[in-house]
Amino acid sequence: MRKSNIPIIKHIPDFLDYCEIEKGLSSVSTRNYHNFLKVFIEWLKDHDLSDLKPHELSPDHIWDYRLYLSRKKDKDNYIKKTTQSYYLIAIRILLNYFSDKDIISIPSEKIKLPKLTDKDKKIKFLNFDQIEKLLNMPDISKVDGLRDRAILEVLFSTGMRVSELTSLNINIFDRVNLLKNKFTDLELSISGKGGSTRTVYFSNRALSWLAKYLKTRNDLLSPMFINYRPSKNPKNEHRLTTRSIERMVKKYTVMAGLPVDATPHTIRHSYATDLLDQGADLRSVQELLGHKNIVTTQIYTHVTNKKLRDIHRRFHSGKK
Repeated sequence: MRKSNIPIIKHIPDFLDYCEIEKGLSSVSTRNYHNFLKVFIEWLKDHDLSDLKPHELSPDHIWDYRLYLSRKKDKDNYIKKTTQSYYLIAIRILLNYFSDKDIISIPSEKIKLPKLTDKDKKIKFLNFDQIEKLLNMPDISKVDGLRDRAILEVLFSTGMRVSELTSLNINIFDRVNLLKNKFTDLELSISGKGGSTRTVYFSNRALSWLAKYLKTRNDLLSPMFINYRPSKNPKNEHRLTTRSIERMVKKYTVMAGLPVDATPHTIRHSYATDLLDQGADLRSVQELLGHKNIVTTQIYTHVTNKKLRDIHRRFHSGKK
């Protein structure tokens, strides 16, 4: 059967292989595209379009799907426009795959993303006092609480994405010296989004909590952060998932009574906000976050705008 006559749904496995092998995307990015496309697949099935071929996909289908996303609820709330964009970008990438493989379909440019207002672009972050409150929530008398404290400290110290943190292995650290508290700080090269490499920096405080956590580890498992669930599978490496860490952060946010529904990415935003608030320039923060384009870093205008206002008040002679 010619590939052009295969339904869109059946192209998904090959598309995911293409993302990983030809595009060089990380397993996390590939998995995210798969999850976003699952919603599209469900929509196709619900509308009796399971057999829709790539060349049969029309702008009308895309419009109907956009309407579906705009009216879709996650629990009690409508899906945010930023999240809708992720679902639509996944289809764009799928259409690019069709183009690369000479499979006739509509061009990816036909997928228009929702227009974001300033309210949509506004980021959630915690100030330093709120971060301190969050960090103090885990019960460090328990091994999982000590692990959670180390996770929160590392997230705030490094600004890592949660997927980068779950990918950490013990062997990239000098465990002996870490346990002896011989580091005053530490920098590591990690593989980030899109396979790009960047340096992250661990504060002495984060290293101290990491050492306390590692002293509880008497196993030979390779992941830095593990779950403690029993398993009969000898190949189970007990690596914590991104979802587990998201649930953990949410739990401690509720316990701390914080006004923000925080996620690991909220801690990353808080890290960037704190750097800028302490005087770091936007270009440096871009590198520390691993943003390829400084436009991405400019979401932190809530800090830079305030600094510009303060500078204007201090130095502009027109205030007389």
